[in-house]
Amino acid sequence: MRRLEFASLQVRDLEVSKDFYTNKLGFEVSEMSNPYACVFKYNKGEASFAIRTPMSNIDDKELGIGVQLWFAIDRTIEDLQTDLTAKKIAILGTINTTPFGKTLIVKDPDGYTLTFLQPHA
Repeated sequence: MRRLEFASLQVRDLEVSKDFYTNKLGFEVSEMSNPYACVFKYNKGEASFAIRTPMSNIDDKELGIGVQLWFAIDRTIEDLQTDLTAKKIAILGTINTTPFGKTLIVKDPDGYTLTFLQPHA
């Protein structure tokens, strides 16, 4: 993955989401985390974002609508697809070819979509 400047997603269950991002996707927990938020980093901080407990009531709200985070990857999209499938991560659709390169989209436990991009060489 390459660089996402920063984003923060409100999640229903911090521990469930933390497990998804660390054990399934391979992000590392940053020392900047606290009981209300978990800050992630990947590849020495090149990709950084946080999940956090809700700042307002999110009961009965549909999370993830209109939000999509894109992460550039350094390996092939096919290898990533194989790894994600082995970890039983829900992949939305198939590998797509876009003007930016090949993409693969997954959904996190709260419905946020993550797009992984293998940029054109």
